[in-house]
Amino acid sequence: MVDRCEHTATSSWFKVLLHFRKQWLERRSNLMLLDDRTLVFIAGNLLVLLQVHTKEQRYLRSCSGEGIGAITAHPSNEYFVIAEKGNQPLILVYEYPSLRLYHILRGGTEQVYSSVDFNLDGSILASVGGAPDYMLTLWDWRHEEVMLRCKASSQEVYRVRFSPHNPELLTSSGTGHVKFWTISPTFTGLKLQGVMGYFGETSATDVEGFVELPDRKVVTGTEWGNLLLWDREAIKVEICRIERQSCHVGTAQPFSLEDGLLMTFGSDGVIRGWDIEKINMADTHSGRLEMEPINELVVGHNVCLSSVVRSPLPNSFIWFAQDSNGAIWKLDLSFTNTTPDPECLFTFHAGSIHGLDVCKTSHLMATTAPDRSVKVFDYLAKKQLTTSCFNQSGTTISWAPPWVKASSGLLGFEDGVVRLLELYRPQSLYAVSRSSCEEDGKLRLKQAFKPHSESVTALAYERNGEILATGSADGTVFFFSVGEKYLPIGFIHVPSPVQALEWSPASHSNNRLLILCWSGHVVEVNCPNPKDQEPLKTFLLPELHRRPFRFQSIKSRIKRQEDILRLQALKEEKKKKAKELLTLLDAKQEEDREEEEEKEEELPPIYIPDPPSPLYCGFYSEGDHFWLSMGGFDSGYLYHCKFSENQDEEPEKRKDEPFHFLPIHNADNDPICSITFSSSRELLLCGMHSGSIRVYPLQPGDLSLTSMQSQWVLSLHDNQNGQLHHIRCSHDDLFVLTARDDGNIFSFTRRPPEELQSSLQRKAAMIPSPSVSIPFN
Repeated sequence: MVDRCEHTATSSWFKVLLHFRKQWLERRSNLMLLDDRTLVFIAGNLLVLLQVHTKEQRYLRSCSGEGIGAITAHPSNEYFVIAEKGNQPLILVYEYPSLRLYHILRGGTEQVYSSVDFNLDGSILASVGGAPDYMLTLWDWRHEEVMLRCKASSQEVYRVRFSPHNPELLTSSGTGHVKFWTISPTFTGLKLQGVMGYFGETSATDVEGFVELPDRKVVTGTEWGNLLLWDREAIKVEICRIERQSCHVGTAQPFSLEDGLLMTFGSDGVIRGWDIEKINMADTHSGRLEMEPINELVVGHNVCLSSVVRSPLPNSFIWFAQDSNGAIWKLDLSFTNTTPDPECLFTFHAGSIHGLDVCKTSHLMATTAPDRSVKVFDYLAKKQLTTSCFNQSGTTISWAPPWVKASSGLLGFEDGVVRLLELYRPQSLYAVSRSSCEEDGKLRLKQAFKPHSESVTALAYERNGEILATGSADGTVFFFSVGEKYLPIGFIHVPSPVQALEWSPASHSNNRLLILCWSGHVVEVNCPNPKDQEPLKTFLLPELHRRPFRFQSIKSRIKRQEDILRLQALKEEKKKKAKELLTLLDAKQEEDREEEEEKEEELPPIYIPDPPSPLYCGFYSEGDHFWLSMGGFDSGYLYHCKFSENQDEEPEKRKDEPFHFLPIHNADNDPICSITFSSSRELLLCGMHSGSIRVYPLQPGDLSLTSMQSQWVLSLHDNQNGQLHHIRCSHDDLFVLTARDDGNIFSFTRRPPEELQSSLQRKAAMIPSPSVSIPFN
């Protein structure tokens, strides 16, 4: 059962309960207002409608299941548009506030829409596609008909906009270009005519934003922070500040013309207002106009603005801005003495999510990202509890099991450092000190150690919580004894960067660690005993017993066998038909024809990928057996493997090949990147390369996955922005948490709302009191 046609999250197999982080970085104009309190933006394969005051979220699914390219609102705010991604994507027009699908537009582009815009009265919709066609289309959207269309450019187009002053003019811009369009009447009807802007002596620049002026001139931004005034297809003047300082540090984007002020924002987090009359009267002989802004608002020092939208309320000076560094801001642009400071409404991770894990006893989760922060969320209460920042980017995170005392989790960093963090309830301290604290939780650093020379890629507690293993891109695995302080035991070398660490489950008689390396090597080692380790000059553990396995590709043979069976079936079918024609053909003709068919049916040679396919994930099954999921050429299967009994032989002689395999439907180009089980092991959850989630129901105790047949598929993360490496079940199996390189974090449940509410009564997330060693003022 594949759920791809439902529009509301409540009707899918999993219900989307919470979306914690919004995808800003790769999107332009990803923010719109449908009324004074409803912000709308794209997150993965969802359109999110966010109530500013209550923080309530509603969702619309992508109909194609392959993502959303662009959005826009009708001038009346009675409709809004979702332009999708995928093969022959659709443009969907919805009514607001009913969210009823009103119109569907087809055939505007081949793969993805990059921008959509209504004209001033809302009668015409313009859309522009991405690669490979870059098609500009004007729609009579109420009748679902194409009015005009032509190729917009041979390069990526970021946006298209109708002129707010002249209904016959449009402008488009993108990589290294800006183009000016006119809707012109001809003998055969209306025609789109475009003129490419000529940069002349000015360096060509990507044009992210522009504003059309009443006299048909256009102001565009530049990559170096200045503004360009265009008169038709030529640059009239370049605008900078006094002494040739740039208008903004980094990219500059004009966004509005208000009461004689040209408003611009930049990646420097500043909004400025410029005298448009002075710009229009600029002397063109020098080619440069130096001037200072009339007004200025510094939103923040670590702010990178990417889009702003104005409140639809009459005479309102309130704007909302999206921040690529992970925030939504409320701004008052009245520029008066009583103007309030910018208000940060929401904060999120900036960039992809590098690590996610959940608490084993409560509805809490922790995440880390390249923005050097770690955040803790109460996903039951749908809120962020606390955040901490460090001087390095986090690369992986692990929440300690409940039997590990006085610690909440571990955070691995790109410089090889591991930090032990404790989450605690600060109100306990402030009650003693008679102070107050608004935070529901806080993180404090208990211990830091540096076992690796490169980034930490994996962290894993053994089943008793007495040993911690850390893996790294430097090809080492370090072991620590777990206690009030983590003490080093020693390390081993492995053949390549560590992809994952898997301890043997409690059902196994031996306590061992399965080390999965990116290159396809697997190493199993016994759990070290700290008491057996003698003091040495180094921490190297040469005597630690190990068993290696080097994955040998068998996919080519699998495909060859499938081809043989297919050709045999085809040959039998042909022979059956040939018998019906024997009366018309002599024996010699029949023999010659069969020999000719034999030559045509030659099979391709066995192929072994070089370099080897990457290893994505794996887990123990039973005894010495384990499952592996491979990427690259070997994707499309789960491989059942075991360690060779002849461990002393060279890897080439051992022939470490899987002894069994399971084909995964539609996974040849979409391998499994991460795997987790529900606590009952009745569900196998797979995070796919495309960002979708697959859920396989299993029979109890089925370690060989023989019952892995039917599946549910849910596609909510963006299909074009990295792999779904992080998928976790809550401690009570009521929730599933996912995070991906698209920067989004989703919380799901498959329970009906009434049943879920009953199950969650009196289950508020529990945050422990601080340990007595924490000082307070």
